[in-house]
Amino acid sequence: MIDPGPVFLPKGFRFSALKAGIKASGKSDLALILAEPRTTAAALFTRNLIVAAPVEVGRASLAKSSGRVQAVIVNSGNANCATGQKGIRDCRRVCAETARGLNIHPAEVFPSSTGIIGVPLPVEKITSQLKLLTSSAGASTDHLWQFAEAILTTDSKPKLASVPLQSGGGAVTGIAKGSGMIHPQLATMLVYLVTDVVATPAELNTSLRRACDDSFNLISIDGDTSTNDTVLLLASGANGIRLQSVRKEFDRALLEVCRSLAKQIVADGEGVQHVIRLRIEQAKNRAEALQIARAISHSLLVKTAWAGADPNWGRILAAVGRSGIPVHPNKISIYIGDQMVCRGAVACSFDKNAAHEELSKPECRIKVRMGRGKASLEFLTTDLSAEYVRVNAEYST
Repeated sequence: MIDPGPVFLPKGFRFSALKAGIKASGKSDLALILAEPRTTAAALFTRNLIVAAPVEVGRASLAKSSGRVQAVIVNSGNANCATGQKGIRDCRRVCAETARGLNIHPAEVFPSSTGIIGVPLPVEKITSQLKLLTSSAGASTDHLWQFAEAILTTDSKPKLASVPLQSGGGAVTGIAKGSGMIHPQLATMLVYLVTDVVATPAELNTSLRRACDDSFNLISIDGDTSTNDTVLLLASGANGIRLQSVRKEFDRALLEVCRSLAKQIVADGEGVQHVIRLRIEQAKNRAEALQIARAISHSLLVKTAWAGADPNWGRILAAVGRSGIPVHPNKISIYIGDQMVCRGAVACSFDKNAAHEELSKPECRIKVRMGRGKASLEFLTTDLSAEYVRVNAEYST
């Protein structure tokens, strides 16, 4: 388990969670964030063209409220996706009734859902619990952890990360869920980032895009992009420090939080035995490096070799060759750990036992040098185990 370290709770937010009976397991499945009036927001959503009702409603609400959010309501156990116009109406009803209880505009309520696709949202189970959900909200780390636990689906553990801001106090804290159907742009995940700096929605959007490009968009478990992916950044303004005055420190803190959450998501992937730190070096540019990393990390043959800690570097080389990048085979080198196992698309003499030991570690290193330029990046991915197949073969039953 990755230790998230100490959790710093930014001012201006309260959290709550409870059991609404949405999940068959009977675990917590309804969660709420309450924010101070005039809290600003920015969000990024899935690039899947099939999107869930809360993504449509949330995107429209942010536009209507000019980036103002006072409540975030999240249910797990049901994605409210592929549910037609009824799903949209149900989502809007949850937002409207939440807003009514808080005496705010419905557009200031941001919805999220996660779970199985194609099942009608049990809206009555949600609306019947709204009064208790709002009245039980609190500003403690216990409340924050309860929120983090309630948004999980196949995750094995909550995911939190927090970094304090030294300039004037305050913090950036993030809560995430995500375990399977993880693929860049974004992943199958819900991420809520909260801070108490003063910021405009445009300022938050700039910072959020940069942070996501270097964190959540550099991970993959299985190559699938979810219908519900959402990353939401909220700024309460409660510490009185303007983001622009601490821009560099804020951006560093936000990136650190996002990278921690991204790693926690990958490490908690369904059936994951090994986290792979895949480094692409000497690419022509970043986009090329990313395309190669994705080709390798989405190869079922590569991923199953990693599951068995098998140093079968030929599968990696083949993935590079079909990546769509005009590679030069005689310039490609592949490393497992510190060992070069392939030079110029030809086998090197290497210690196979040592390579096997490297791949047997919970976190192992693979490096591919392309010999095409100076761009590089590190991409987090995983193996593909029999347990992944079991979890996803039985998901809806």
